[in-house]
Amino acid sequence: MHFGQDKEGNEITFIDIIESDGKTVEDEVDLKMKIKKLYQKIEEVLKDREKLIIELRFGLNGKESKTQNEIAKELGISRSYVSRIETKAINKLSKEFEERLILLSFFPLASS
Repeated sequence: MHFGQDKEGNEITFIDIIESDGKTVEDEVDLKMKIKKLYQKIEEVLKDREKLIIELRFGLNGKESKTQNEIAKELGISRSYVSRIETKAINKLSKEFEERLILLSFFPLASS
């Protein structure tokens, strides 16, 4: 099925319309699923302070992205302590995803 022509005279197909920035629909769905899993792991794995620092640092859950210095001032702690908490939280999340990848390599149907 064709939907006209682009500015260079090439015919536009349905696939051209549903693809965006070189990403396919499958890529977009996969990305959204990974983001959803990340948010789930943040809720499940991180302590409240770790979660807050990750949210503030990376602008998650509607929060504005901030520097470690800004977070330190807001929470009344040192920048180096923010850095340590951030690193610990990222390591926890990385470990969770590594364990999931190992599990999926043995049990590929366990991806839900």
